[in-house]
Amino acid sequence: MFDRDDARPVYSTEGGDLRGRDRERRRAKPAPALPGGAPPTDGVVRVGRTKAGRGGKLVTVVTGLPGDEAALKAVLSELKRLCGTGGTLRDGAVEVQGDHRDKVAAHLGAQGHRVKLTGG
Repeated sequence: MFDRDDARPVYSTEGGDLRGRDRERRRAKPAPALPGGAPPTDGVVRVGRTKAGRGGKLVTVVTGLPGDEAALKAVLSELKRLCGTGGTLRDGAVEVQGDHRDKVAAHLGAQGHRVKLTGG
């Protein structure tokens, strides 16, 4: 049926156009995992910096904060104001743009959290 070894069908009467399926499968990449996998729930707030999956830009990542999404958004807003930069809430982790690890750790420590610095 096919002359070449690497040939594959591009159209099927049952499935229609098959060319886009491979493209969609390659494009759907999982979100980058947090450094060290899932954050442990041991009561320690971990403050680290990373640039994995962010186009080479440094980001300060805070994991292990207690509270629901509304509480995390309040902490995010406070940290963005403190550092004078942007940020986001992603998968239960607070991300602040730039390298503000020491400033964020000092602020959270003053609020009574047990803070641990992570990542280079």
